[in-house]
Amino acid sequence: MSGGDMVPGPQLVDKTALVCIIILFLLFLVALVGNGLIIMALGSEWLLQRTLSPCDKLLVSLGASRFCLQWVVISKNIYIFLNPTAFPYNPVFQLLAVQWDFWNSATLWFSTWLSVFYCVKIATFTHPVFLWLKRNVSGLVPWMLLSSLGFSTFTTVLFFIGNHRMYQNYLKKGLQPWNVTRNAVRTYERFCLFPLRIVTWTVPTVIFIVGTVLLITSLGRHTKKVFFSISGFHSSSAQAHIKALLAFISFAIFFTSSFLSLVLTASGMFPFGEFRFWIWQTVIYLGTAIHPLILLLSNRRLRALLGRGCSSAHGAS
Repeated sequence: MSGGDMVPGPQLVDKTALVCIIILFLLFLVALVGNGLIIMALGSEWLLQRTLSPCDKLLVSLGASRFCLQWVVISKNIYIFLNPTAFPYNPVFQLLAVQWDFWNSATLWFSTWLSVFYCVKIATFTHPVFLWLKRNVSGLVPWMLLSSLGFSTFTTVLFFIGNHRMYQNYLKKGLQPWNVTRNAVRTYERFCLFPLRIVTWTVPTVIFIVGTVLLITSLGRHTKKVFFSISGFHSSSAQAHIKALLAFISFAIFFTSSFLSLVLTASGMFPFGEFRFWIWQTVIYLGTAIHPLILLLSNRRLRALLGRGCSSAHGAS
């Protein structure tokens, strides 16, 4: 759901849409639990060891941003459901939009840098620039995290200024919020806010896709070599590479589908409050619910840390 780009319609939510809302809420719970477990696993490691590896810092940052984003999403959807005719630029919507814009941008950037980190660490390219990155990428992780927060804050401020100015312009013209037409709001969004959103979402997405394609290409080549070796498909090395390849492909699919869903939603193809709006909301957050579970199932170290954290908590109680 895009912060500030949803325009309420006068219709009430029907029974079919209510089913979609219930499904959306269940996906929210799954995503909340999945990301919460990742935070718990790495958080317990941080408390015990007083430090985290560079990769784990990116993972816990991504899990925390997704965790916060889910709370904003469900809060906004509940508000929309309870106030289907509310003006989209009222103070409540602006507050929720600020939080949504920040955490959504942070999630995009954390995902992007995680893809870059995996690519540099795992891929086997021999270009001098790539080799330099492989030696220094761990030291660049703090700058990745800071840049993510900086970019997210900057874009959030830009979106807030655009939303607030739109609301102030309507008030200056003597128009009451409930008399503002949907077309008037959509026209401003499509020609002002929508291009800005596309630019800010596309930059991390392009970096993510480049890093993921390079990583999948490298893993695919290595998996093919192992597959046609003497040990073949049943070797532990081949199976490990295949699992890693499938995990990264799923990561790329979920990230890309999330980006496309944001673009389609911001473009106004799914009118606010209608049945297809709730259907699309369910599709958008299906990936955010599934991917944390894939991370937990495919990452043996995460499972081990989670098990150790649970054992420590049980022992302390």
